[in-house]
Amino acid sequence: MLNTIHIQDVFSFLESLEDSSIDLAIIDPPYNLNVATWDSFKSQKDFLDFSFKWIDLLLLKIKKSGSFYIFNTPYHCALFLHYLQEKAVFQNFITWYKKDGLSYTKKRFVNNQESILFYTMDCKKYYFDCESVRVPYASTSRIAHAHKNGILKNGKRWYPNENGKLCPDVWEIVSQRHKQKINGKTQKLHHPTIKPKEIIERMIKASSKKGDLVLDLFSGSGMTSLVARDLERDFIGCEFNKEYVDSSLNIKEH
Repeated sequence: MLNTIHIQDVFSFLESLEDSSIDLAIIDPPYNLNVATWDSFKSQKDFLDFSFKWIDLLLLKIKKSGSFYIFNTPYHCALFLHYLQEKAVFQNFITWYKKDGLSYTKKRFVNNQESILFYTMDCKKYYFDCESVRVPYASTSRIAHAHKNGILKNGKRWYPNENGKLCPDVWEIVSQRHKQKINGKTQKLHHPTIKPKEIIERMIKASSKKGDLVLDLFSGSGMTSLVARDLERDFIGCEFNKEYVDSSLNIKEH
């Protein structure tokens, strides 16, 4: 059932999907950081066995022209990267700079990032709209000057794009818990690991067209489904904990 979050085990949900039916998948899976019971595993091996199992099922469901993004820690993304060799086409190892270095460690550098793997199923036949995800230029004064006179580059005069520069692979986007501060204080979120709307919008705009089907695996609050709906894409999601899902989304219990 499209445009629905299915309250279901991730493996039975994936097995129920038609093969080669998904245009874009956005996956925010467990990180094995013990933030909740669903994010706790007996061992690192159990976590990786779980992760590789859903990855293998996921790959069957994505169209040959499709794409997928996976969130996780830099360390786990490196392990996923190794596992995905020859299974899909690597495009980017994206660094999400959260500007949210909540850590009390004094034995190493403070964690201030998460990672996102961007893959396609084919090396050439996939959709990517770079124009829809341009970002502002860093040097406003230099760009203002360039708008008037241009900048000489390799014998040609370059003028900046009015929509900004092409999006890099480092994304400086404030974490959701800092976006929802009240009187300067962070609040307890409805779901502990909600991803910012701006990140999901960027992925969906870049890697899908209106009317495409977006898979929201490990839906959580349903942020990916909400953004897909707003951007006129179809979606289908899976979440085990019904209480996390945004009340405006249609759900089906199994």
